[in-house]
Amino acid sequence: MDNYSNNNTARRYVAHVSILGTTQLHLRNPYNIAWWSAAFPGFGHMLLSKYLRGYVLFIWEVLVNIKAHVNLAMIYSFEGNIELAKEVLDTNWLLMYIPVYLFGIWDSYRTTVDMNKVYLLAENEGHRYNSFALGSLEINYLDKRKPLLAVMWSLFTPGLGQLYIHRILTAFFIIFWLVVFFYFSHIQEAISLLFLGKIKEATAVIKPEWLLFIPSHYGFAVYDSYMNTVENNKLFEKDLRSYLKEHYQNENFRILKGQKVK
Repeated sequence: MDNYSNNNTARRYVAHVSILGTTQLHLRNPYNIAWWSAAFPGFGHMLLSKYLRGYVLFIWEVLVNIKAHVNLAMIYSFEGNIELAKEVLDTNWLLMYIPVYLFGIWDSYRTTVDMNKVYLLAENEGHRYNSFALGSLEINYLDKRKPLLAVMWSLFTPGLGQLYIHRILTAFFIIFWLVVFFYFSHIQEAISLLFLGKIKEATAVIKPEWLLFIPSHYGFAVYDSYMNTVENNKLFEKDLRSYLKEHYQNENFRILKGQKVK
């Protein structure tokens, strides 16, 4: 067996490096993942690298939220217009929205608990994983990157932090939906009018039901890029440590009670 490739010959692996990104198992707080699913369905699953499930829940949230006018009702509630919030809600869509929203929170929590157990088993088995992927479209490899630099690029434009750490699927998904949210919320037009001092026009042109998606989108992009940069750095150090130990450490080397024994 090739000790440096992840070819499914072992039962479990802690990581897999492909041209589309680095996927890895590590310990996560289930409550933290569930919170991200509550903030925006799909985010919790994307943090777990459960992309297909995450994308479906994300798109469902956007489409059904807009149809049910959930964000618009929230805005009216924040303004104290409770009756208007009740009036604007479309109950036909809302009854479909609530079960899926709750499922996203529950499933992300459950999946995190299971994946933590799988990680502990994989870590105990200690099988080697690939650290380099070369394809006709991309090259990906484990190396160390700066978490704060990932955060900085994510603050400039969500998705750039993911490109920096080579999370291609998540990066394209975040950038695509950022464009959608910007287009339908008219936020850039509103900012331009604001710079010109036209406050009333800027307020009138903005679409608040689309605008409310953007803060969660920015927050997720920043958190995801930072967290995965930290974990990728740990994975790189672990892989390098294993390689040096296997190829350069004397087989008789031992550490006993803080003392080196040869």
